[in-house]
Amino acid sequence: MPKVRVGGFSISLDGFSAGPNQSLADPLGQRGTEIFQWYFHTKAFCTMHGQTGGDEGIDNDYAVRGMANFGAFILGRNMFGPIRGPWPDDAWKGWWGPNPPYHAPTFVLTHHARPPLRMEGGTTFYFVTDGIESALKQAKAAAGTKDVKIGGGASTVRQYLAINAIDEIHLALSPVALGRGEALLPGIDLPALGFKVTEHTPTPHATHIVMTKG
Repeated sequence: MPKVRVGGFSISLDGFSAGPNQSLADPLGQRGTEIFQWYFHTKAFCTMHGQTGGDEGIDNDYAVRGMANFGAFILGRNMFGPIRGPWPDDAWKGWWGPNPPYHAPTFVLTHHARPPLRMEGGTTFYFVTDGIESALKQAKAAAGTKDVKIGGGASTVRQYLAINAIDEIHLALSPVALGRGEALLPGIDLPALGFKVTEHTPTPHATHIVMTKG
């Protein structure tokens, strides 16, 4: 049965999934790249960016799983770009260039309408203005027999946790403290939502923790 999953979601020791002050210069917020070091060295990351090489092993295995078997994605607007408020025009097409890594229908949560944006490689961005439940319904229909990935950021994951819509979470707990940024789990009672830790695997770069509904 298809699932709604969070995969490959990096988090700092003090609970932040992005640094503060996201901008064009700092897409992950200030110091945000520090919590993704487990990912940047993998073969999966290199392949995604058209490069050769990269390490294989546990981090790579989780990176591959973090993008596998998804038929649709849901992103918060901040994951799509740094623009706030009404779209000034249709020039901004995401952080990823002409061929984003999703290769599937991708639903962007926003308060401001915009026509669908078709990109190379099978990615089409749909801008959803009528709420998270509408986006999830559309994503499930688009995904068919495959899973739906809640891609982030933290606010988007929190919203779907709040309505108990997520079946599995993979967190990559990185050995760094950010001090400030976008926190993921304050006020979220994971046991009450039915989550149990089903995997915890350390590497030199992160501890991979998978939680699934019990």
